[in-house]
Amino acid sequence: MFDLIIRNANLPDGSEGFDIGLAGGRIAAIEKRIDATAGEEIDATGRLVSPPFCDPHFHMDATLSLGLPRMNVSGTLLEGIALWGELRPLLTKEALVERALRYCDLAVTQGLLFIRSHVDTSDPRLVTAEALIEVRERVKPYIELQLVAFPQDGYYRAPEGEKSLERALDMGLDIVGGIPHFERTMEDGRRSLEALCRIAAERGLPVDIHCDETDDPMSRHVETLAAETVRYGLQGRVAGSHLTSMHSMDNYYVSKLIPLMAEAEINVIPNPLINIMLQGRHDTYPKRRGMTRVRELMAAGLNVSFGQDCMMDPWYAMGSADMLEVGHMAIHVAQMGGIEDKKRIYEALTVNSARTMGLEGYGLEVGNRADLVVLQAADVVEALRLKPTRLLVVKCGKVISRSAPRIGELFLEGRPASIDPGRDYVPRS
Repeated sequence: MFDLIIRNANLPDGSEGFDIGLAGGRIAAIEKRIDATAGEEIDATGRLVSPPFCDPHFHMDATLSLGLPRMNVSGTLLEGIALWGELRPLLTKEALVERALRYCDLAVTQGLLFIRSHVDTSDPRLVTAEALIEVRERVKPYIELQLVAFPQDGYYRAPEGEKSLERALDMGLDIVGGIPHFERTMEDGRRSLEALCRIAAERGLPVDIHCDETDDPMSRHVETLAAETVRYGLQGRVAGSHLTSMHSMDNYYVSKLIPLMAEAEINVIPNPLINIMLQGRHDTYPKRRGMTRVRELMAAGLNVSFGQDCMMDPWYAMGSADMLEVGHMAIHVAQMGGIEDKKRIYEALTVNSARTMGLEGYGLEVGNRADLVVLQAADVVEALRLKPTRLLVVKCGKVISRSAPRIGELFLEGRPASIDPGRDYVPRS
């Protein structure tokens, strides 16, 4: 007896027509035909069933704050940081919690059930940490929320940056963050990485660094991050987010840098939407794309995952909690339009991100947690093209979100009565 059987499902590896049996909050069977009964049966009708989406890089303390206290007129990273500095003293725990919970509601409908959020620790009040810790507990039944202690104004540069970060970790934040390129000098940036990796090693915590988020090819803090990772034995537990300076570095230096990153087992987190919006602002033409070297990093065997970074905040006025939107943009910016390329992009939104986040029991395998999403598309390639409706979202074997398929009605003589974009416009072999 199963609690739920999803029948006639297509799997991310391209397999078609499988049944997935869920019992006791776990995936109990994945077979061509499960000859058994269940408390509920759902026909996927040849749709894609996927593990949930993961966002390994987000700023939930800032989300939905667009327009407070004013708009980012220039649209630049630096004005966004300055604007956040104006808003930060006005933040209240109640408002932070309310906005974060609203975001999490939307995330569930998009099949996004695992999120790593950076939490600004530069204000000694640490109201952001208090609020997000409460949110982490409140959403635990349906979203796993990891919290990064992030010294937005610099570990050394902020007046009480060092003490505030340590206090935030003592409060229960999960991960050590940093922003070396925002320190006053390159040397201060280097020293901050040494200190942050040491703190992580002493506390037994992972590390996630906003690293080289700049167009300056001489911003090479990722080199130091890799070296300190090896020095403190943190291989596989460290993430370098953004890494946009790599798009401006010369090829010879990158040919040395990528093997060093591979040796340190650095997890790489580009943020396609934000990177191409904020980088290259000083260029006229030709204008740089602003995203790190995704194809080359993947080819070298590094674990590459994609983050959404922002939604409707001082840095980014757009966003929809849709990781397929992130992947869709990554395809274009990285020029990875081939079939196998798109499969790798999809993995970067799911299994790679789960690896970055250290998730256990994740994925469509027997014995893993019964967390999955049914999409209005036949396969992962079509999912990236269509950014389709999430028909069902299942957490621990229970349906927690359901959406009607997107069907367009037509009233045209001699033409079809309706259009299903997930069925009527598929590649023909």
